[in-house]
Amino acid sequence: MKFQAIIHADFEKLGVIEDWIHRRRYQLGCSYPYAGDKLPTSDEFDFLIVMGGPQSPRDAEKLPYLKAEMALIAAAIAQQKPVLGFCLGAQLIAESLGAKTERSPEKEVGVFPIELTEAGRQDPIFKDFPTKFKGLHWHYDMPGIPQNAVLLAKSEGCPHQAFRHGNKVYGLQFHLEPKLSDIQKMIENCAEDLRPSQFTQTKVELLQQDYSVIHNYMELILDKLTEGTLT
Repeated sequence: MKFQAIIHADFEKLGVIEDWIHRRRYQLGCSYPYAGDKLPTSDEFDFLIVMGGPQSPRDAEKLPYLKAEMALIAAAIAQQKPVLGFCLGAQLIAESLGAKTERSPEKEVGVFPIELTEAGRQDPIFKDFPTKFKGLHWHYDMPGIPQNAVLLAKSEGCPHQAFRHGNKVYGLQFHLEPKLSDIQKMIENCAEDLRPSQFTQTKVELLQQDYSVIHNYMELILDKLTEGTLT
């Protein structure tokens, strides 16, 4: 199986996703469109991962590579390939499906609870999660919910935390993938995001979290999306 990842910042990596891919001896390709990389075609991979980053789809007119990404996402969805997006990636998936990115009611930066909706508790993947679980948040925006998509999760600060389109396309506004070293780099490169607010943790709080359970959730999602039962 060939995975293709779209990366949006030097400091925002695949984290435990890359470890999971290597353990299973799958192939991995990475594109850095912000640095001038040309995107592959949708025929060149089996599974598309769209990562987070400091950009916003609302700036797509100024950042034409985001429009190219949305076109690639739409092509992958049309071919019924698994597509998984985090934060900015979730917003780009929603945009490719016709839903505009919205401002989240609250900025969220830190590890905070996420609550499954009724649909989330019945979802093929999230039914194996607790009704409330923790994830890493680092955002100001949130995805709109596309027509025919299902809202799966919310949080106190953000009503659109996860959605599913069809059976193989998932947008997550939160993160499950960063390692502690990745979070340290995010802190160093996005220090302004740590300005105090109701849902913003300090550098110390971020680095003291236990991310092992969060990483287990990430692997569960990848296992489910590649086991061939989500048809």
